[in-house]
Amino acid sequence: MLQAPVDGGGCDFHRVSMTFADLITRHPLPHNPERCAEAQVRFAGLPEPLMTLMVNTAGCSPYLAGLLAREADWIARLVSQSAEDLRDEVWQSIAHTDGDLKDVFRQSKRRIALLAALADIGGVWPLETVTTALTELADRCLQRGLTDLTAAQIARGKIPGQTEADAETGAGMCVLAMGKMGAFELNYSSDIDLICLFDESRFYPDDYLEVRTTFVKITRALMGLMSDVTAEGYVFRSDLRLRPDASVTPVCIAMEAAERYYESVGRTWERAAFIKARPSAGDLKAGNRFLERLSPFIWRKHLDFAAIEDAHDMRLKIRSHKGLGGAMKLDGHNMKLGAGGIREIEFFTQTRQLIAGGRDPSLRVRGTREGLDRLVDAGWVPKDASDRLQAAYIAHREVEHRLQMIGDAQTHELPKGESGFLRLSRFMGEADPSVFRAGLLARLEEVADVTDSFFAPDEAEDAPETEGLASPSAYLEQWRSLPALRSERSVTLFKRVFPTILKQMAQATRPPEAMAEFERFLSGLPAGVQVFSLFDANPQLTKLIVDICATSPALATYLSRNSAVLDAVIGGDFFAPWLGVEGLTKLLVKKIEAISDYEGRLDAARRWQKEWHFRVGVHHLQGLIGPDEASEQYADLADATLGALMPVVEAEFTRKHGSPPGRGAMILAMGSAGAASLTAQSDLDLIVIYDPAGVASSDGRRPLETRTYYARFTQAFVTALTAPMAEGRLYEVDLRLRPSGQSGPVATSLEAFKSYQMNDAWVWEHLALTRARAVAGDRSLQEDVEAVRCSILASSYDASKIIQETQEMRVRLAEATGRVGPWDVKSGAGGRQDIELLSQALSLISKGNERQIVPQLRHALDQGQLTEAQFQILTGAHSVFSCVQMGARLVSDKELSPEALGAGGISMLLRDCGCDTMDELRDRIAECRKQAAEVVEQVLA
Repeated sequence: MLQAPVDGGGCDFHRVSMTFADLITRHPLPHNPERCAEAQVRFAGLPEPLMTLMVNTAGCSPYLAGLLAREADWIARLVSQSAEDLRDEVWQSIAHTDGDLKDVFRQSKRRIALLAALADIGGVWPLETVTTALTELADRCLQRGLTDLTAAQIARGKIPGQTEADAETGAGMCVLAMGKMGAFELNYSSDIDLICLFDESRFYPDDYLEVRTTFVKITRALMGLMSDVTAEGYVFRSDLRLRPDASVTPVCIAMEAAERYYESVGRTWERAAFIKARPSAGDLKAGNRFLERLSPFIWRKHLDFAAIEDAHDMRLKIRSHKGLGGAMKLDGHNMKLGAGGIREIEFFTQTRQLIAGGRDPSLRVRGTREGLDRLVDAGWVPKDASDRLQAAYIAHREVEHRLQMIGDAQTHELPKGESGFLRLSRFMGEADPSVFRAGLLARLEEVADVTDSFFAPDEAEDAPETEGLASPSAYLEQWRSLPALRSERSVTLFKRVFPTILKQMAQATRPPEAMAEFERFLSGLPAGVQVFSLFDANPQLTKLIVDICATSPALATYLSRNSAVLDAVIGGDFFAPWLGVEGLTKLLVKKIEAISDYEGRLDAARRWQKEWHFRVGVHHLQGLIGPDEASEQYADLADATLGALMPVVEAEFTRKHGSPPGRGAMILAMGSAGAASLTAQSDLDLIVIYDPAGVASSDGRRPLETRTYYARFTQAFVTALTAPMAEGRLYEVDLRLRPSGQSGPVATSLEAFKSYQMNDAWVWEHLALTRARAVAGDRSLQEDVEAVRCSILASSYDASKIIQETQEMRVRLAEATGRVGPWDVKSGAGGRQDIELLSQALSLISKGNERQIVPQLRHALDQGQLTEAQFQILTGAHSVFSCVQMGARLVSDKELSPEALGAGGISMLLRDCGCDTMDELRDRIAECRKQAAEVVEQVLA
């Protein structure tokens, strides 16, 4: 409310404090005339908006009419005080009032129930403030009760080793708030679901039984404080049945025992329950540590689409048990558990959180509405769906609250007759029950539409008959012995998704070939439930798998052995812009740092690299990026992997043998890795160079002489990259380009490297140096190695000698290769390798320091070593050969052959190379090879 300035001039308004009455935005309509009249007399002196709210509330709710009568003087203070003032006064009373706690708690319950009801009904508090106040009442009563009960047991010597100061933290006992209470979402007449645990690590093993017995007594007494019905009423009905194996375990159990239970037999519904779990009283730190240790149980490492099926089963069981199935009708409909109700929205949110929360910690929030917001941000839920569900959630909760306010009953059922709907609609501020009914039914149906499409997708349409493909039942019979189809649950899911797969197969260029590859993919799966659930929830993923099977047998085989990488496809950032080396490195470092043990870090790096490697392949396969871009991204990924993993190996080696002597080591990438031009199957050619800086040995508990130190470090680093661990291997590594090749040490000192390159290196080694690139290790050492490279390449070379040795190398390569087939774009005169050899030779002659072929050839053009026509022929041929090689390496690990390539692979190759037929591509390859060979001979003549 704003007051105008008394002098009537200027703009200097003075803000006056807003009273509760000023904030009222709505009120119910009068219903019971007698109760309205009684309240009218009782609150006749209050301001009009506040009096109307109280009078009409009393007329709609017998329970609130009773509270208004009993707490009339207290609630009338809203004339001059805010709702928050009265609420905080109750909090102080709970914390500090002496006397019988049962009476203190029950008075507090009455006052908060009345205050929250009026603030809710009058629109003074939004839903979250109302539910938070109700939840905070439970938290504060539990904390005060647990503190006092624990102090009494400590005073009696029943909790060994604990003092009076430990009472505030429950002497190691923690009360976990579950469900709505954990998320600060308690409804108006809610039960509270609790799990009581104690931290056994605070006590000696010999005291365990006595301590457990005492905590069981405290728990039972605490539940009595909350639940017992006295002349003053009750606080909250309390339920302890969510604890592990509730039928046989005591009401308070050790945290270690609870962990064992969840790790061994915990079920999906228990995982969902722990999404909202929160320490609410007692030892909050111990409770948080317990939840952190339980995190792997709640949040699975991989995307968990099987959780959808579990949640759907839970929904059906609830409906069946409560008799809530069948066509939707309002009379008697359950607002919580019925179709389109509150639980549907909660399940929708929690299941999505379970699916992706293991990979995306931002989704690990307790609140339903906050969870939907986070899911929208992460791309898991469309904003429109979230907006509709959130609007319905608020409206549903308000209806739920009015139902419960009528008689303080824990009910969620709508009235079963017109008189009940008349009262409820008037309590909601709507005079016409038919209008209220229509709006409510529309919201329930809208929620059901959104959630049913997620939990129970429609059966797939019948697939059209396609020549070469059998019926779904025939394939099921044929594949029934596969591990992926051994369980009845996987068979049920497979039957649901397979018609869609067949329909996609029918659109492949050669459906039988695609189906054969799909069978191979299926054969490699250790189990089917997770993958089939994933297909069921993601039709676009099904299409992608069919595309892969129709295009890339090698990629399909890889997928069957590493189906977890499918997580990456439906992760929120799969189609986000490429991060580059720096962004990828930061991402991998963060992933590695979250794991403490060495082998775990190596496996995490493998898992991460496979996902990103898979992404590059899929993007190339789908035409989202071209061959050149894919080649660069494979190289970026290798650089990031090396850069992030080298410090991990160094740290482990330092732990055993001390810090690296001198300045440490760096990694020099050679060949295609040095040129940042990799394929899907490239090995890495590497050289490890170190600088001892005059240090003779390491300083660890098992010190090593410097040369031995770096030799063993190199072996450890190569092992970290190549070892076939649980998640496979990262890369094959070749160290043969190091000075002196296989006869030289696996790691080379900076001085030795420099001396060798200046005095002993062969011409072919200097040719290789044109593509060398520092990718990891000590930054200053990288700069020094690059300075050595540039210095070597800037030396004066005998052009005739380089040409002669290049020609000799071509002859040796030709003899080793033999006859070159029409699809071998790498070998032979005029092939990719021939063009690269010429490019490196020209770079060496002209003192260039470019690493990639096109910049090297452009430098040669600028130096007058090539004509414009020769440059265009060489770069054009190299581009065609690179496109063919990139596609061939993605599609297969065998020699390129159109007969074995499959229709999908052929289509991709033709797309990348700009040809309409394989005959046209074959002729283009032949013509490019012929022209390039002529140019190479001309230049090297």
